[in-house]
Amino acid sequence: MNVNVLISFLLVGLTSVGCTGFLEEKPDIKMVIPHTLEDAELLLNNYSTMNMGYPTWGEWGIDDYYVTDQTFNGALTIDQRNAYTWADAPYEAFTQWQLPYKAVFNANQALEIIQSVDAAAVSQRRDNLRGIALFFRAFAFQQLLELHAMAYQKETADKELGIPLRLGPEIDKSSVRASLQQSYDQIISDYRAAVPMLPLHESIKGRPFRASAYAGLARASLNTADYHLAYAYADSSIRIHGDLMDFNLLDASRDFPIPQFNTEVLFSAVTGVAGPMSRTNGRIAPELYESYEDTDLRKSIFFLKANIPTGSYSFKGAYNQSISSLFVGLTTSEMYLVKAESATRLGLIDEALDAINTLLENRIDQTSFAPVSERSPESLLRIILSERRKELVFRGRRWADLKRLNLDTRFQKVIERTVDGKVDVLEPDSRKYAFRLPEPVVTIGKIPQNIR
Repeated sequence: MNVNVLISFLLVGLTSVGCTGFLEEKPDIKMVIPHTLEDAELLLNNYSTMNMGYPTWGEWGIDDYYVTDQTFNGALTIDQRNAYTWADAPYEAFTQWQLPYKAVFNANQALEIIQSVDAAAVSQRRDNLRGIALFFRAFAFQQLLELHAMAYQKETADKELGIPLRLGPEIDKSSVRASLQQSYDQIISDYRAAVPMLPLHESIKGRPFRASAYAGLARASLNTADYHLAYAYADSSIRIHGDLMDFNLLDASRDFPIPQFNTEVLFSAVTGVAGPMSRTNGRIAPELYESYEDTDLRKSIFFLKANIPTGSYSFKGAYNQSISSLFVGLTTSEMYLVKAESATRLGLIDEALDAINTLLENRIDQTSFAPVSERSPESLLRIILSERRKELVFRGRRWADLKRLNLDTRFQKVIERTVDGKVDVLEPDSRKYAFRLPEPVVTIGKIPQNIR
């Protein structure tokens, strides 16, 4: 099977999945090919393609949860078991690679349509759609890069493998892995270009707006340890939309205490099947659960007591109100944490305290809240990183956080899994933090596999 067939295989259904309803049963070939702004908008409005199906592979290997031996042996697929124990084995399923690239394909197709439209005739709408398409492409690339590449280090980023950067809708063009540096450069470039073209406010659920693009930039800048930009972008996002839910007003007894599309959501994105991390399978790591004070409302809003094993807890605090998928989108709460961490690393202690206390005031029982007052940069950073883990649990951030924090000896962590008495270990410097590409992509497409 040649490269062209591979790409067609991986992108199967792209020209119909995003366009059902306006590409079917057309009497004229000219009407089959999307060519208007309406066509571009329909591609970008396809929530199931553009906002759903993002990867969970990396998160399956994090330290925030565990599964019982019974669940491991009876409920998980072979790929899920391998990801859970960091087995260096071929992964045959490819949907977690394919689906983000479907979003990239739609974005690229929309960009091509937009480019062909007379700019002078419909300037504002044209530019707005272009900004949306660039944002979607950047977000999909970012999800893939955080999973399949090593942690960013400036000295080696131009030598480390990144991801294939598909920048056009052609399905007959070979895919080539860019470097880690090139990959981040493209993501940041797309987000930056999107910022001025996106609206300050967006009423359509699932669409990005200007604060979303700043949030994407803040996330990327934090990953690349550019703390000045991470601080600036997080602050810009918060200034546009910094609303937080007051957990004092939520009903912890509800099955899903957190509303979907709540005021904190800057961009809604969810994964495919949660597998071992679903409410049925996953149990919260005891050391994480015990890190929440009793006055911390997240303890009762995020977690639900489970029957098996005794004394265990599962997760119920999903921002997408689902037991079978994870929310991995962008939120204001994440931005307060990015701002707090970056400010601390830059020595801006007052700004860091303001950011972390703004968040915690909305998370701690109002009768018990006491603001953080620690002014030692070292101690404050540890507090903020602890709060980051507690706030963003099951939100798709831990895998990327583990690998970036492992670059600093102060925060390195060895993770262990015990299944049927056998102990597996993930070392802080392990190349397994760059998750393997699916085997069909490597063998058929002749794309380099990650180094081991």
